[in-house]
Amino acid sequence: MINRTWAMPNKWTFKIKPIKELLDRYVGDGNNWVDPFAGMFSPAQITNDLNPNTNAKYHFEAYHFLKTYCSDNTFRGGLFDPPYSPRQVKECYEGFGRKVGFEDTKCTFYSKVKDELARIIKPDGLAICCGWNSMGLGKGRGFKQIEILLVAHGGNKNDTIVTVERKTKGVINGS
Repeated sequence: MINRTWAMPNKWTFKIKPIKELLDRYVGDGNNWVDPFAGMFSPAQITNDLNPNTNAKYHFEAYHFLKTYCSDNTFRGGLFDPPYSPRQVKECYEGFGRKVGFEDTKCTFYSKVKDELARIIKPDGLAICCGWNSMGLGKGRGFKQIEILLVAHGGNKNDTIVTVERKTKGVINGS
């Protein structure tokens, strides 16, 4: 199912009305959900954000947080709402005094976190990914798309694309 709507943009993705409504439908009270890039308004129960000025419970790099603190097949669902581009990574992280390095702007910055999210979500659990593409966690990580929400913001602003996927395999890469 693909839906397209319009809404004002917001620095905090989960405050955008149609995205919040989607999260309310799938995440509910956030019980047993994890968010490695939580920002300020994540509905997940377990929250992490590298920025110490957010209200996240933990403040580690997303990959390190998931790899170290989360066990296989533990969570009902995971949220993936990282900075969408190398420029956003730089703006977000340097905004609280962290030096951005080469590793922070490579494609593996995203793929390593996606691998870990796939590992920790239970079979039949959900992944909700936000960004400027509809890749989500993907079939190769054992997920099947069940909904796509395109949120147009007008003018020449990029749409925010939200994918909802269900884990169909027990572990990463279809094993």
